[in-house]
Amino acid sequence: MTLITLFIIAQAVVGIDPATVVGPIKPMNAGNNGPVDRNLETYSALKVPYARTHDTALGEEYGGHCIDINQVFPDFSANVNSPKSYDFTNSDVVLKDMLKAGAKPFYRLGQSIEHQTKKYGIYPPKNYKKWAKICEHIIRHYNEGWADGYHMGIEYWEIWNEPDLDDPGERWKTDPRTWGGTQQQFYDLYVTAAKHLKKCFPGLKIGGPAFANPRKYGPAFLDYIREKGAPLDFFSHHMYHRKPARIVEDVRIIRKMLDDRGFAETESILNEWNYNKSWDETDFYSRRVRPTIKGAAFVAAVMCSCQDEPLDMLMYYDLRPNTIWCGPWEPFVYEIRPPYWALYYWAELVDYGTEVKSTCDTGNIYTCAAKSEDGKKVRLLVARYHEDDNHKTPREITINIPAGWHISGIRLTDGTGMDLRPGVSDTLTLESNALALIEMEND
Repeated sequence: MTLITLFIIAQAVVGIDPATVVGPIKPMNAGNNGPVDRNLETYSALKVPYARTHDTALGEEYGGHCIDINQVFPDFSANVNSPKSYDFTNSDVVLKDMLKAGAKPFYRLGQSIEHQTKKYGIYPPKNYKKWAKICEHIIRHYNEGWADGYHMGIEYWEIWNEPDLDDPGERWKTDPRTWGGTQQQFYDLYVTAAKHLKKCFPGLKIGGPAFANPRKYGPAFLDYIREKGAPLDFFSHHMYHRKPARIVEDVRIIRKMLDDRGFAETESILNEWNYNKSWDETDFYSRRVRPTIKGAAFVAAVMCSCQDEPLDMLMYYDLRPNTIWCGPWEPFVYEIRPPYWALYYWAELVDYGTEVKSTCDTGNIYTCAAKSEDGKKVRLLVARYHEDDNHKTPREITINIPAGWHISGIRLTDGTGMDLRPGVSDTLTLESNALALIEMEND
């Protein structure tokens, strides 16, 4: 007896309408941290629009002693107005390398996370006004040339990071990681610093506070700073998950939360996000997934999903090399891994600039399309992402090309290779986790 197995490839249709303009392609490919010498070239090719300076001091490649307030201003009792009180040396290198790679710094004023037993910088400063003045002089160094500084034109200045991470649990009392004070103490620090900095620099964007649990802690924070009249040019928040739809849910709720409390003009910025199955896993599953094609498909799916949502920017965590969160580069050898191409393909959409309508009739397939300035070319990003590792069935994607257009090129990243160039066709077979950038031209 001969057994015959029939392998049926499921079908899906992706539609593209170059005539229907949706809006600008947003900076969904921003990230945390900048390049080092060994990946400067490949980092630059990603065209990262903004690079956030968080946990930078934890990166040995950046020199270690940098960015954090207690590193830049090591003696809190020192004269706040004296250049001799500041140590900008390694921070200068970090920011200059960002600019060299074409990424605008997004400066986090505060402290890196502290996992060690003894904490050094996460407790409320002894004098909030002095802390604000230290931040003022950091801004003057990088934007006004103070203390042999620069004129970098840094626009975004973020006050603190995840003040809510461990509050109100037992860990906050015994082993806090990002803020060792109460929420009220943080609110007062934010109000003091934000008011002072906005008075000094009315043209800059002052915001924060990069909440880990924005839906829980955001409302009280917003109500308090509104009552005190403190500025909030942008509201930053974090979300790690395995489902793009769950991230979208957060984005919508946060936008409504801002609007309902009178912050309709405040930007919403998701400035830490990545794949994470669970915070309680013991098998390191998420660490293994992030640098793989599944991790890449997730990154592309989230960027496509958030493009049309009420979100102003995504900032991938983390582009700091040699960490469990950095998907694009192999640790210590800097070889490119699949998530690199998700960010690269998005940069190709940004290069064209204008989003046009794209659709798909099937779940788990995410799309985003961009039209060139002259209207004669379109780039279409198609990502297929499955949370379930048991889903192995490939899917044939038919591109419904409008009259007068033809496909001129395809770039594919899947489990068989990165940035492959399959033959040009209006059909494309995608594995359960894969992404493709399709080029089209007007006849």
